[in-house]
Amino acid sequence: MKAARFSLVKQLNIPALLLLAIGAGLIAIHLTLNLRAEKSSHLALSIVFWLAACSTLWDKRYQLKLGSGIVPFLFGALLIAGILIKSGAHPSEKFLGFSPFISVFGLALLASGFRGLKQYWQELLILFTLGVPKLLLPYLPNITPITAKFSAFLLWYSGANVVLQDSYIILPKGSIEVVPSCSGLNLIIYMLGLAVIVLVMFPTSGSQKIIVPIVAATLGFIVNGIRIAILAHLAAPSSQAAFDYWHSQEGALIFVMISVILFGTYCLFMLQQSEP
Repeated sequence: MKAARFSLVKQLNIPALLLLAIGAGLIAIHLTLNLRAEKSSHLALSIVFWLAACSTLWDKRYQLKLGSGIVPFLFGALLIAGILIKSGAHPSEKFLGFSPFISVFGLALLASGFRGLKQYWQELLILFTLGVPKLLLPYLPNITPITAKFSAFLLWYSGANVVLQDSYIILPKGSIEVVPSCSGLNLIIYMLGLAVIVLVMFPTSGSQKIIVPIVAATLGFIVNGIRIAILAHLAAPSSQAAFDYWHSQEGALIFVMISVILFGTYCLFMLQQSEP
């Protein structure tokens, strides 16, 4: 009798519908916060990453083993409570990046405890790559000079009279400085996250596991370099309105979408070639 009572206390089974409701609420909160913060690029990519995570979870819904213990349940509840509290207190950009991973980690603990975490490795990995690597940006090598040289080369190749001084791209009618936030590292990290989604969701060979991230990072760098070249071309006072638009979140989103479409096209071609 005592053993039976102990087992009941030790094992906590939360209804699947309740877990689904909590997950849907956390997703809605995260997307709403991105919308309020006017982070158009991050909002669009967040939708892609959330859809990918939900898709992998849906595919294995019948194989999931539910049932948590008191300790993982309390820990998961604290993590989710912390996310909810922070969400109502003007969350920072860093919070918008790592909160999806923490949310799913906490939800996985509620659902399956510590022992069942391995069931959710795909979802955790996908949402980890959404924003957590961005926390490492201050510690990554500064590629600003490389980006400036590449953009200046594109302008020179197109026939423009361009001069490069350190990180300054100088044209006859205006000039711009390529700062670290415009170096392309943000887009490269996002593209590497998309590469992780492809590798997690689709069967790939050993060589493809190496090539896919390289293609993703290269596309991110090239597309960002083209954007910088366009901004330099629009740096003239007479083109201030156009410069402001392409330098804004809305303008940046277009180049993010171009990168995603090009990468998606490559992956579609690659997967079709891999079919027997």
